[in-house]
Amino acid sequence: MSDVSRPAPEDPFVTHRGLLFTVAYEMLGSVADAEDVLQESWLRWSADDRGDVLDPRAYLVRIVTRQALNQLRTASRRREQYVGPWLPDPLRTTPDVADDVVLAESVSLAMLTVLETLGPTERAVFVLREVFDVPFDEIADAVGKTPAAVRQIAHRARDHVAARRPRVEVDASEHDRVVQRFIAVMNSGDVQSLMDVLAPDVVSVTDSGGLVRHAARRPLHGAERVVAFLRGSIAKLDTAFAVRPLRINGTLGAGIEVGGALIAAVSFAVEGGRITQVFSVANPDKLSGLDAEAPLAR
Repeated sequence: MSDVSRPAPEDPFVTHRGLLFTVAYEMLGSVADAEDVLQESWLRWSADDRGDVLDPRAYLVRIVTRQALNQLRTASRRREQYVGPWLPDPLRTTPDVADDVVLAESVSLAMLTVLETLGPTERAVFVLREVFDVPFDEIADAVGKTPAAVRQIAHRARDHVAARRPRVEVDASEHDRVVQRFIAVMNSGDVQSLMDVLAPDVVSVTDSGGLVRHAARRPLHGAERVVAFLRGSIAKLDTAFAVRPLRINGTLGAGIEVGGALIAAVSFAVEGGRITQVFSVANPDKLSGLDAEAPLAR
């Protein structure tokens, strides 16, 4: 790799790389796309005359935001042809991410799925303002709007997200207890007992990209349908499976292994001591983010 494509350890790009990756990932929901944005942003940063850059962090966030907006518009067209539901890529995260409540919520699959319902500019404004507390004038410069327009966009985006985010904030320890019950029941083989873990109106969404046989291509609504589908899926397996705890996107989730190989990452939303949403990513092209812990920061 040439010197142009490899930043020096003391370069501000290296110092803020965790932050820049988190901004790109929260805007895009894709590990590969976020890495592409960082690569393009580094090339632009390395080619820029930085003599007048007074705040490298703000400057880099602006570059990444603009590149992510370009990528997001391209990705939106690709997703129109996607087979079945599209979910954000899962990330393996360190336990300390849960200590930052704002960061943990912002990278959860439940929140990222809500952010998918925003337009590109609304999403950029919401992420920069609500998660990273970027001043309105800096956001305006990044998205090509006036500060007054950005304030209005931020207000609309907050209302939009508030109407769709989980209704009740759940303590991390309660979330973990419920997920551990789910894992224990799955490993016991008594799938019917999941009725005591799932909320009656649970919704289960699976992203397989059309690449996994027998994966549900539409959301499943209701505990009875979810349990029936799981029982049928397990009956089709001719190899032993196991469900392991896996810290995904800031909260405890589960990894499903068949024959010792990871075939799906599962994230959960919990409310009232039961699971209300199940997000399963089984598309093998989306599981690379679980190879190592992601360096998230804000």
